[in-house]
Amino acid sequence: MNTEALDAGTTRRWGVLVVEDDSRARAFFEASVQRSPHLFWLGSAGTVQEALTWLAQTATIPDVLLVDLGMPDGSGLDVIREAVARFPGCEPLVISVFGDEENVLSSIEAGAVGYIHKDAAPEDIAQTIVEMKAGASPISPMIARRVLAKYRSLQLAGAPTAVAAIEAATEAAADSAAPSLLSAREHEVLTLIARGFSYAEIARLKGLSVHTVQTHIKNLYGKLAVHSKSEAVFEATRLGLLSHPG
Repeated sequence: MNTEALDAGTTRRWGVLVVEDDSRARAFFEASVQRSPHLFWLGSAGTVQEALTWLAQTATIPDVLLVDLGMPDGSGLDVIREAVARFPGCEPLVISVFGDEENVLSSIEAGAVGYIHKDAAPEDIAQTIVEMKAGASPISPMIARRVLAKYRSLQLAGAPTAVAAIEAATEAAADSAAPSLLSAREHEVLTLIARGFSYAEIARLKGLSVHTVQTHIKNLYGKLAVHSKSEAVFEATRLGLLSHPG
């Protein structure tokens, strides 16, 4: 998303409320928001009840709700529903460790306009928020693929609009995918797989045990939503994580 027009065309700053029970994550999000000239920090809540109380008592309309789903006293979905009901202009962005189809679809139905898996969270979350306010719908590539796979597996012939929307999200996520989807070690292992090295050869080259190599491969399979080496190489190449093996 090109934000030059946004920089030139508006001085609007958007207020961000964060609902996250991890204090380190809250501090990370706050630091990112505070650095952005387009955003300002409204505050944070570490429980669902704190968030609901804040929404009930605030005199400031939140423009963005950055929310985790797994809260100690309930689900972030309840916060999303309340925020959207009270403030229709509020745009929720989910950042969660949950990447299953049920949570993703429930979040979208509740009013979320973006869904990012914590393993693929960007270094500058403020930039993602600004792009969202400019019209983007951020979604992690592996989440988009999983949801699309779910729709296809169920053969939802009666819901072409939903399928088209998920396909569009998948393509957009693929276009914006970055090497940060995989860890540095996972990327190294995948590169060697693409070059035809065996698990044992990769272990020897990298000074790792075969078990550790297999663990890295299992993790990258999960992130790419694939089940074989050939699928992993194909998908990583499509996402721009690897140069074309040919």
